[in-house]
Amino acid sequence: MKKAFVIGSLLVVLTLSLGGSVASKSADGSATYEQLKLFTEVLSIVQTQYVDEVAPKDLIYSAIKGTLRGLDPHSSFLDPDSYKEMQVETSGSFGGLGIEITLRDDVLTVVSPIEGTPAYRAGLQTGDRIVKIDGLVTKDMQLPDAVKRMRGKPGTKVTITIVREGWTEPKDFDITREQIRVQSVRSADLSGGVAYIKLRQFQEQSPGDMAAALEKAAKTGMKALILDLRNNPGGLLTAAVEVTEEFVDDGKLVVYTEGRVRNQNMRFSAHAKKSYPTLPMVVLVNQGSASASEIVAGALQDWGRAIVVGTQTFGKGSVQTIIPLSDGSGLRLTTAKYFTPKGRSIHGKGITPDIVSVRGRTRRPRSGRSSRDARIKGDARPGAQGLGCIAFAICAAPRRARRDGE
Repeated sequence: MKKAFVIGSLLVVLTLSLGGSVASKSADGSATYEQLKLFTEVLSIVQTQYVDEVAPKDLIYSAIKGTLRGLDPHSSFLDPDSYKEMQVETSGSFGGLGIEITLRDDVLTVVSPIEGTPAYRAGLQTGDRIVKIDGLVTKDMQLPDAVKRMRGKPGTKVTITIVREGWTEPKDFDITREQIRVQSVRSADLSGGVAYIKLRQFQEQSPGDMAAALEKAAKTGMKALILDLRNNPGGLLTAAVEVTEEFVDDGKLVVYTEGRVRNQNMRFSAHAKKSYPTLPMVVLVNQGSASASEIVAGALQDWGRAIVVGTQTFGKGSVQTIIPLSDGSGLRLTTAKYFTPKGRSIHGKGITPDIVSVRGRTRRPRSGRSSRDARIKGDARPGAQGLGCIAFAICAAPRRARRDGE
């Protein structure tokens, strides 16, 4: 009797949460109600006939997870513990491996290891597929669950089983967890008036760190800039906007979002107090440049503010909204998609460089995007040789860093 009451109450709650009584619903609402009846019917059968007794809360949580898993790789349900865990992701300090992951074709995939972290030192690479975590198969595992299993007390070990393109069999990586403190900005003077800034991740402090690095470079005679976004998995949208507005004119659009709900249709424009809107720039990207990195690269490319050099970026251009729920859990729900100022969709496509550079070979993209300075040569690796060639190019022809007609 108690179980029947639970099921009946659930149906009432779900119906009301969808906008009111059945009598007030349209044909679509009636169809939804019929499907909810099917759901509660299955739930009732499971509760009364499944071989083991399962708590109603566990059944509901599993059902919600299944619902969100069917939407897209980035939407997920966060139980109360996972919701608390999520809140430390952008703080810049946590215990774990230092790796950004996503789901691609329902397989846990490495977006990028963060430079200087255990995952980076272990040799994990963008595109690696994680098939096991401590021997547990990751098939059907949600992102929050995977993150939770990889994080832990500093000094403890976790075994990640990786499948990589070109390998004939999986390989285990035994990695020791550390307290991850990500220094988001690293800078260097390449001489000749060329500054180099590596942006590892978009965190709360990144815009301030970026501004400080630029100010320091300006005092030493900066004439051109190489902004390195390779293996930057993204982070906070607000940080990406604030970084971009250092380099574009006040009032120019940085990125906009479009979703089904009106409040998800947003536009983010530059509001620069002190910026460098004419500074010649090269932006370095690769397959590990994702999300916020793609927003920055796309905006600077659209406005002709930088030559983008490297390989096609990851293509993570959707907006996830964290929605708290009444029991301390939450939803991580895809609610919109990002578009560059010129209306290019990032999601599933990425940013195509102006100059494609792979291990010392440079070429124009097959899409026909014009290369605005064919003299930029060398590879896009961290070595000084490639950076030196790029530095020479943008110093020798600073005006070429702007698109024709700008």
